[in-house]
Amino acid sequence: MAEPSDSLRWFEDIGLGDVPLVGGKNASLGEMYRGLATQDILVPNGFVLTARAYRAALDAADAWPALHALLDPLDPTDIALLARNAAQARELVYAATGTETLRRLVADAYRRLEAQYGPDVAVAVRSSATAEDLPTASFAGQHESYLNISGAEAVFEACRHCFASLFTDRAIVYRANNGFDHFKVSLSVGVMKLIHADRASSGVIFTLDTESGFRDIVLITGAYGLGENIVQGTIDPDEFYVHKPAFRQGHRTVLRHVLGRKQLTMGLEPTSGGSRTQNVPTPPDRQRQFCISDTEALSLAGQALLIEDHYSRQAGHPVPMDIEWAKDADDGRLYIVQARPETVASRRGAAMLETYALTGSGPVLARGRAVGEKIGGGPVRVISTRAELASFQPGDVLVAPSTNPDWEAVMKTASAIVTDHGGRTCHAAIIARELGVPAVVGTGDATRVLHAGQRVTVSCAGGESGEIYDGEIPFTVTRTDAGSLPRPRTPIMVNLGNPELAFRTAMMPCAGVGLARMEFIISESIGIHPMALAHPERLTPDDRQRVAERTAGSSSPGDYFIRTLSEGIGTIAAAFHPRPVIVRLSDFKTNEYAALIGGTTFEPREANPMLGFRGASRYAHPAYADGFALECAALSRVRGAMGLTNLIVMVPFCRRVAEAEQVLAAMGRNGLARGKDGLAVYMMCEIPNNVIQIDSFAAEFDGFSIGSNDLTQLTLGVDRDSDIVAFDFDERDPGMLEMLRLAVTGARRNGRRIGICGEAPANDPEIARYLVAIGIDSISVNPSSLLRTMDIVRQAEDALA
Repeated sequence: MAEPSDSLRWFEDIGLGDVPLVGGKNASLGEMYRGLATQDILVPNGFVLTARAYRAALDAADAWPALHALLDPLDPTDIALLARNAAQARELVYAATGTETLRRLVADAYRRLEAQYGPDVAVAVRSSATAEDLPTASFAGQHESYLNISGAEAVFEACRHCFASLFTDRAIVYRANNGFDHFKVSLSVGVMKLIHADRASSGVIFTLDTESGFRDIVLITGAYGLGENIVQGTIDPDEFYVHKPAFRQGHRTVLRHVLGRKQLTMGLEPTSGGSRTQNVPTPPDRQRQFCISDTEALSLAGQALLIEDHYSRQAGHPVPMDIEWAKDADDGRLYIVQARPETVASRRGAAMLETYALTGSGPVLARGRAVGEKIGGGPVRVISTRAELASFQPGDVLVAPSTNPDWEAVMKTASAIVTDHGGRTCHAAIIARELGVPAVVGTGDATRVLHAGQRVTVSCAGGESGEIYDGEIPFTVTRTDAGSLPRPRTPIMVNLGNPELAFRTAMMPCAGVGLARMEFIISESIGIHPMALAHPERLTPDDRQRVAERTAGSSSPGDYFIRTLSEGIGTIAAAFHPRPVIVRLSDFKTNEYAALIGGTTFEPREANPMLGFRGASRYAHPAYADGFALECAALSRVRGAMGLTNLIVMVPFCRRVAEAEQVLAAMGRNGLARGKDGLAVYMMCEIPNNVIQIDSFAAEFDGFSIGSNDLTQLTLGVDRDSDIVAFDFDERDPGMLEMLRLAVTGARRNGRRIGICGEAPANDPEIARYLVAIGIDSISVNPSSLLRTMDIVRQAEDALA
């Protein structure tokens, strides 16, 4: 046997340099325990049985020849043989590690933990492979852990079972798939004081966005009880997003909340040998509440940043982290119980843009959370149990209630993965990212609505929402090395309304957001007329009930609007920070407002809504002033509490200078005074009068954005929504080109910035060349048109040089 000093170490005696001795998990725990305890990061104390102890025990038992005989000829795709040989390998290791020396070492160490935490202290016994948590592989969930173990003998038995778990079926397959030699990987076992999250909550933190790889976000997931439900994907967890730059500047506000269903709570049920996990349904009232407070989420974000900074200093380069946390039911404090470098999203090359896009359509059969940005498809194979895996064929779409590590050999061959349950940190999501397979998790009903053999298309190309389409829908894949693209001198920005696309889009080579559409967030995320939230007492009983159901959990209906809108806008502003984000105030027409819940109570019927009660005319009008106050409060929260001062406010469809003065006065009354705290206010230049009186409008606003659709419509007198006169809608008309020239030269004459936020420059090189020639300050297009527009504008600039 190895010397006892080589066989057991305490957390205070190990760090990141000890991975070969204690494995990645234990080395990380030791690193945090000894290196971060002075920075208010709580890590439970514990000890480690080392990899040397494991190897010495197998040496003494002469177990290696028998293990080689079981594993050397093994084909991991032969599931029956894999199960038989793996079980025999575990029996060999369990028997070899039952030595008196190890028993005595564990007993002595456990008594020391009792002295620190009290008699019969409950501990967690966790495996840690010496090849674990390396930058090229996560080893997530491959080996066993045991919770709520008390008593020296029970702890020793749990340690032996952990050692044996080096040869679980899933661990053998994972090593084979990732090129690890079974006999060059060893196991150590960590024993640490148990945090009683079973009666509180727990979760996972990532210090980057797991889908896009965006680095300026901390993502905190959480649920009631033990965190295994999150990892296994059996529940949909709560999510909290925190913007790193704003947090570091002292702004303590959660950027965005996502309330998970948290269908189950995993607790601990006592047994004769300790405890076993037990899932119980989460009561509906608890499902409707977040599992931790904002204060606790922000505390976790702060700890995560300290951990990321520490590991980055140790590595000499930025190291995004994957961190496990747990809240203790006994003392109410938040503990860090694991930290490791994130191994998937952080390795994604930001310079290579790979864009998937559907080129057809079909019936949507199910929806859930998109994992990755790809599209895949094939025949459905519904798998509910491990025994059914034998029927799976390469290229099938794996459809299951959830997945677990035993399934990874099959998941590797799937064209796509779909689950009923799970969030973005569940097992299916983690492995799908690692494998580069599109996955849609948390659909709720995929196993019920999808049928074996049915051909489907799984699309993750539309943001956070993933869709499963009936049939094989055609799609394209475009790969571009953005790092090698020459940039035009004219800034090219993007138009964006969907916050779910913000992080991904922000990684593209753009100069910011030239148009963020507030009405998209109102219609998609809120769905209620702003005046209905300001005055629910005016609603019909049915609409009042619908509003009450949607706003349940908020302090008031108005607070629901402010919080939801500010989180959507804030997500876009945070994604592009510090680049400018120009947010247009709501520009619904009356018929569009009327389609929202409660809308018919507040909206007039108009024969031509396109030219009616829209844009600036609404904001100071008594019919909408209280709704406008809610819009202003949301924008103020983004710039103030969230600290996102890169947000610029833009006023649409402002007909007259007097109207501009009224709107700016209303904004000032509602906390958005132009110039206060650097607030810039722009105006959409989309009405001929805006161009004719641009000198007067320039005295009121800091910049302009040409809305080419409305300006063309009103200049040529063509209804842009009418098919029968579509041939007359032409931005290249000489009159329209003159309007563009007058707008640009007028803005520049007054020292005001002016851009354009329409697809005309992307669709027509002639328009792009003309805009560059007259000196436009920026061009903003849809993300899908960005690279094409960059190329067009660059060629136009070269031609003028």
